[in-house]
Amino acid sequence: MEFEKELLEIENKIEELKQFSVDKNINLDDEINKLEEEYKKRAQKVYANLSDWEKVSIARNPDRPNAVEYINGITEDFVELHGDRLFGDDGAIVGGLCKIAGHKFMVIGIQKGRGMDEKIHRNFGMASPEGYRKALRLMRMAERFKIPVLTLVDTAGAYPGLEAEERGQGEAIARNLMEMSGIKTPIIAVIIGEGGSGGALALAVADKVMMFEHSVYSVISPEGCAAILFKDGSLSEKAASSLKISAQNLKKLDIIDEIIPEPLGGAHKDKLCAEINLKKALLLSIQELKKIDIDTLLENRYNKYRKMGIFIEE
Repeated sequence: MEFEKELLEIENKIEELKQFSVDKNINLDDEINKLEEEYKKRAQKVYANLSDWEKVSIARNPDRPNAVEYINGITEDFVELHGDRLFGDDGAIVGGLCKIAGHKFMVIGIQKGRGMDEKIHRNFGMASPEGYRKALRLMRMAERFKIPVLTLVDTAGAYPGLEAEERGQGEAIARNLMEMSGIKTPIIAVIIGEGGSGGALALAVADKVMMFEHSVYSVISPEGCAAILFKDGSLSEKAASSLKISAQNLKKLDIIDEIIPEPLGGAHKDKLCAEINLKKALLLSIQELKKIDIDTLLENRYNKYRKMGIFIEE
């Protein structure tokens, strides 16, 4: 990425010195340490001042941890459940029962996939109606057994194909929004990468919505926004700024509740650190939500979404 070029040059110098030190059997620890310290200082400055468009680049990084990797990393005894009991099983939605540090969860994630074969199987993280219906089926099961729900959101949006529309894509998303507002169990949603449009919101009506530090969440992609509003797809950077899609902007607007810190350079730089930060945030949140009785929880959830937005009355 453009803003990382300066950092990449320092990284290459560090690797060259390390290799030279090994090849020539010369101790260059002092020089290497100085460069590593310089890299850290510059990286902290760069990543603390990213634009919304630059955040999009990090959120879309193909090496960024995905839903299945987080599930494998932070849960125990995960049992995947399949199918919507109506049409089929959507590979873009992964869900099942698990434990996180002893707490039972129904975890539901949107999975983009790694490698071309898996990406095709997962439809690049663009869910079809049966995916959203599977997610709702699992949430209702969680409600029945009084198990909290955790959703991990990472999608450019719901699948817009003709066959998805024929099977009721819009209705499936709308029903999830309606049903999630009244599910009688705690719900935590985490935007782990991209949170695109209704396809993301269909799994993000929650008591607590969290975002990773460099993830994005928006009503439309910057490219789509630029094409519609400015009639010019090349103005994506301007559109991203207007959309306020970064976690920091959305926290200021009270659209989300918490920002989960990422390792320096993004979650893909240190996946274990990202998993630890996610797990810590989840455990603190679920302990807080479990103290609230269900009636109050639902009222708080309703009020949370009703109060979003600002208007001026003249």
